[in-house]
Amino acid sequence: MKNMAKKEIAYAEAMAEIERILTRFRSEEMDVDSLAAEVKRATELIGLCKERLRKAESDVKKILE
Repeated sequence: MKNMAKKEIAYAEAMAEIERILTRFRSEEMDVDSLAAEVKRATELIGLCKERLRKAESDVKKILE
């Protein structure tokens, strides 16, 4: 698993990582020991994506005003 520590991750990279986590989960490649960490990471990535989308929406509204 990658460390999110100060490194900015692009939206596309975050979405790709979420997809990889979901693929492992669906294919049962994920063991019980890593499940909690993977869910935590996916939650962090989803939060980051939501924030980026909110910011983009806000920026677009400002431009259109």
